[in-house]
Amino acid sequence: MTVQELEGYHGQVLQQLRKSKAKIGSIIRLKSKSGEVFEGTLIPRSEYSDQTHIVLKMKNGYNIGISLDRTEKLDVVGQGEKPHFTKPSPPANRVGLPRVAIVSTGGTIASRVDYRTGAVQPALTAADLASVVPELSVIAEIDTHILFSEYSENIGPTHWKGMAEEVARKIADGAEGVVISHGTDTLHYTAAALSFALANLPVPVLLVGAQRSSDRPSSDAASNLTGAVALAARADMALVGVAMHQNLSDHIILAHRGTRVRKCHTSRRDAFKSINSTPIASYDLKTGHIEMTNGIPKRDKSRKLALKSRFDQHAYLIKFYPGFNTGITDSAVSAGTRGIVVEGTGLGHVSRHLFDSLKKALKQDLPIFMTSQTIWGRVDMNVYNTGRDLLNLGVTPLEDMLAETAVVKLMWVAAQTKSADKIREMMLHPIAGEMTSRTLVEAS
Repeated sequence: MTVQELEGYHGQVLQQLRKSKAKIGSIIRLKSKSGEVFEGTLIPRSEYSDQTHIVLKMKNGYNIGISLDRTEKLDVVGQGEKPHFTKPSPPANRVGLPRVAIVSTGGTIASRVDYRTGAVQPALTAADLASVVPELSVIAEIDTHILFSEYSENIGPTHWKGMAEEVARKIADGAEGVVISHGTDTLHYTAAALSFALANLPVPVLLVGAQRSSDRPSSDAASNLTGAVALAARADMALVGVAMHQNLSDHIILAHRGTRVRKCHTSRRDAFKSINSTPIASYDLKTGHIEMTNGIPKRDKSRKLALKSRFDQHAYLIKFYPGFNTGITDSAVSAGTRGIVVEGTGLGHVSRHLFDSLKKALKQDLPIFMTSQTIWGRVDMNVYNTGRDLLNLGVTPLEDMLAETAVVKLMWVAAQTKSADKIREMMLHPIAGEMTSRTLVEAS
């Protein structure tokens, strides 16, 4: 794979390399201020946060980083072979395996380290995936496609629409399961969005990510992907879910319902948890055993997918906190929001200082919904005076729906109707298992 001339370098070190007319593959001789001399091949950087180090591959095979601050002189003394990535041979076709489509949206779920260069290379074709996760070739016939290459924080309603439409195409083409690789930070928002956009699914659609990149020994990328593909290929279910580690070991991959899952840790491999619900399925990486939860929609290839992929971004999620500025709510109304989800305290409360602002919005027939900051449990606005007063104002409680799921659903609902009454009605009607009239699951 051809690399950019100075891939991974930026800032002052990039300027110095350009001044010396160096390129990736150039043989560089560096003399330090203390008199040490280093000579090696300039290789790409896989670390983008540093702008002071030059990385050389020495003749002994080791890679070293040398600070520009320690360097007295830098010379290009020759040209070596440019680093490149050789793709592996495609996996052999196995007759009779189910077809699983893997759609990449960014977030490096599968990648490999080229240890000759030190660079991490994405592995997004079937051939690449086979070299990184050889187990996939015995689980399913893999069809891969790069839809987007975005960090998850950049993914929003426009991307959700594109993903839903791509899933519909893959299913129409005969896929018996679809896996979407996605960065973890907003993965649960996308899972909720696809749960609403893809109704009457005939096969499973599973989103998967990696908490730790593939250049780390503790990476969960391969195991997460293996579990997701196995569940997409074999599990008797037909809904949108998220497949990630159950715990810190490499033993079980859990599938969580797309409207009931949340990222609960910044870096642990078991960061994703089912909230107010139980996981829908599990896959044992050691034995290949799949276990299903009762009451999950079953596969049915004769079922016709109903695609409703439009979203209206004019929906707001507002988190209440002590000292909350009521002007935030007023600004949302002035900006033309179609509805507001409030993340209130406890059972669904906000300060009385916010009442006038909410009352003004409700008088304009703007739907306002209440969720809780507590993650587990449900809102109950009949217990205390504050809750009852909010109900009297016209605030609508959303039972045990997650705040993140609620704002995604509001975006989806607002794209289906222009009626405020219909928006309220649809928000209170369970569509994809996002809310229940009684929460039976307790937090562990």
